[in-house]
Amino acid sequence: MINGFVQGINYNLKGLFLGIKTPKLLLLGILRFLILIALTIVFATLAISYHDKLMALIWVKPESIWIVWIWHFLSWLLTLFMIGTSTLIAYILSQVLFSVLIMDYMSRITERIITGNVQEPKLSLFQFTFYLIKQEIPRTILPIAISLLLFVLGWLTPFGPVIATISSLITIIFLSWDNTDLVPARRLLPFKKRVHLLVKNLPFHIGFGIYFLIPLLNSIFFSFSPVGATMYYLEVVEKQQQEQEKEKQKQEGQKKE
Repeated sequence: MINGFVQGINYNLKGLFLGIKTPKLLLLGILRFLILIALTIVFATLAISYHDKLMALIWVKPESIWIVWIWHFLSWLLTLFMIGTSTLIAYILSQVLFSVLIMDYMSRITERIITGNVQEPKLSLFQFTFYLIKQEIPRTILPIAISLLLFVLGWLTPFGPVIATISSLITIIFLSWDNTDLVPARRLLPFKKRVHLLVKNLPFHIGFGIYFLIPLLNSIFFSFSPVGATMYYLEVVEKQQQEQEKEKQKQEGQKKE
């Protein structure tokens, strides 16, 4: 368990270093970061521009100085909620429409660097693009839905700090899985088996996602995370699978003898 956690920390760092020193990966990482920032700014601007109209629908500003402070407090909460919602929408759109393609391309480049070639699926470009987008929808929406549910529960129950910690762990696990799932998804591995790989390697995903909790630095690690995740899958997971397959064949051969 501890070994997997440490592996997660190391591979995210190794991926960042490889991404920075490889021109194509560096360009794609920067592009992914800029797309997310651009969409966030667009949706946040739209949200703030409609703030006054929404606030007027909820509660017209009172004239009494005794309760106007409550109105200002609710207005501030509404602003935070709208900005947070716009950020989530920007993240989902950037992942589903853009980042999934950028992440897969980064993963392919990494695989070519490590193994010398890329195992291509027997699908047309359109079919594979549609497949990637279809796979990205549950990987993106599911963790956000769970995190929002836990966030609301934290408000409604006295276990707020505990739930907040659990919510953070779940978020970084799914964000890590979004990256480690790139290669098995490209190998057209069934969704059930990919979920099994996630559950089996939870300590790694927690360690890999620790960087996503660090303010400012998290956006940098997030942009290059497909590189480290691909390195891990090729160097650790596939090697373990190959060893298990050899052991299975060995046992079957012994039974035949």
